Amino acid sequence: WKKQYRTPFQPVMPGAAFATYNDLDSARKVIRKGKTAAVFVEPVQGEGGCNPANPKFLQGLRELCDETGALLVFDEVQCGLGRTGSLWAYEPYGVTPDIMTLAKPLAGGLPIGAVLMTEQVAQAMVPGDHGTTFAGGPLICSAALSVMKRVQAPGFLEGVQKKGELLRALLREALSDHPAVESVRGSGLLVGVQMNKMVGPLVNAAREQGLLVISAGKGDVLRIVPPLVVTEEEIKRCVSVLKDCMNVL
Repeated sequence: WKKQYRTPFQPVMPGAAFATYNDLDSARKVIRKGKTAAVFVEPVQGEGGCNPANPKFLQGLRELCDETGALLVFDEVQCGLGRTGSLWAYEPYGVTPDIMTLAKPLAGGLPIGAVLMTEQVAQAMVPGDHGTTFAGGPLICSAALSVMKRVQAPGFLEGVQKKGELLRALLREALSDHPAVESVRGSGLLVGVQMNKMVGPLVNAAREQGLLVISAGKGDVLRIVPPLVVTEEEIKRCVSVLKDCMNVL
């Protein structure tokens, strides 16, 4: 977690504990029966640095939650809805959450959020327990239905996988010899380039060339999350711009 995201809102709700991503031993120390209500995790980290979860990590969290009676909650606000090349990022792991959160891509940029849950969890709420003024608005929900239809169209997700593989391969080919580059990682079209320097200057230089990228992790990961409808030519252009801008690092 990032200190700057929590500090402005302190004091925050007490009782939360943090574990290290992809470290099951770290998770075991903080997930306790009778004490832990729920465990929140991204199957593929976005802001944290474009890190895909280790399969054994998610499987281990599922087992720990089952043993302790905690709910397993997957945050798919950034990595869900086709971003990783599957409809939901957790699907390739074979691990099913109790609750899943969605938002950003669901209505193609229009403001929306959703929570999916198992029937067992859903039984804890009855009509009238929770309400909201703008929930279920017809305009936003119509947009969300259009997005769902497009993402689930035959061949769409396979195309995301293919384009993600192309993007990572071209990045490795173009940037791997640069002394600031340590690795290229990600899943589908959620891609990160790990640097040994802060990437701010590169982000600024790329923007001046018409390419929008952003930092992640500690500021040392270049996060590349193009539209799922990006073309192969646009991917090649992206990599070309980044290669030309690397001299700022």
